[in-house]
Amino acid sequence: MKTRLCLLLVLLLVLLLLLPGCRREEPARTAYELYFQEADLTFSAGEGAFRTESVFLYEGETGTSRQLAEALMNELLKGPTDETLKSPLPAGTSLLSLSLSGSLARVDLSAPYGTLSGVALTLADSAIAMTLSQVPEISSVQITVRGRELAYRERQILNIREVLLSPEEDVVSTVDALLYVLTPQGVLHPEERTLELYEGDTQVSAVARALEGKPETRDLTSPLPEGFQVKSVWLEEDICYINLSSALLEGQENRAVQMAVRALENSLLSLEAVEEVRFLVDGEFSRSLDPASE
Repeated sequence: MKTRLCLLLVLLLVLLLLLPGCRREEPARTAYELYFQEADLTFSAGEGAFRTESVFLYEGETGTSRQLAEALMNELLKGPTDETLKSPLPAGTSLLSLSLSGSLARVDLSAPYGTLSGVALTLADSAIAMTLSQVPEISSVQITVRGRELAYRERQILNIREVLLSPEEDVVSTVDALLYVLTPQGVLHPEERTLELYEGDTQVSAVARALEGKPETRDLTSPLPEGFQVKSVWLEEDICYINLSSALLEGQENRAVQMAVRALENSLLSLEAVEEVRFLVDGEFSRSLDPASE
């Protein structure tokens, strides 16, 4: 009798759990998009460098605009799970603080973010701005590193609307160049390339950007050491000026820096418009980086 009664009680408990009103409901979650780069632009089919990856956030974690923005930033900093994507933010970057002042989001990041410059910095800034665009109250973003602005950034406050309306533009022209890259023996070797120019690009900026990427020929590698990036590059008449950051040069081996300098000079001189290349550090002429002075 007792056994039958126990069985009935167990069955009754199971039925109660199966009833809709007795089920434990899952907390509500909302899908958001994180902006990452294509790991290999060869397969992007001209659709641009960015692609999104979805993340689901619990509503309890995103009750306020600041909480939502902070949650999105933390997810973005984790990087993509899709192996065909990569994060434009440097490894080791962490969120130090995030605050809202009206419609302006102030994002303060750790030191690794300060190693970015040029195109790499623009891509990272854009990824952050586009990810935070999903917070309705945010219309602009200010990104600092350990509380300080990056002096070489063209604009300290990004207008999200402008970023969203200015994705990678269509190719407007091309230029043929010789990119000097490294062989397995550590010797500079010219690689013929046809580089695509986008709206706002120049021939010299396209060459500098291309050297930061991977060579097309197998077994060849970029002559620019890890962390070495061109701060800015421009052409005045037939002289090309390359501006580097002293912060990015610190800790680099002198031989690696000199190899990068020679590769940049030789690659830029392959352009018909360039007759001479001059190097600057933080806007000042640097004789130590002049290949002719070696």
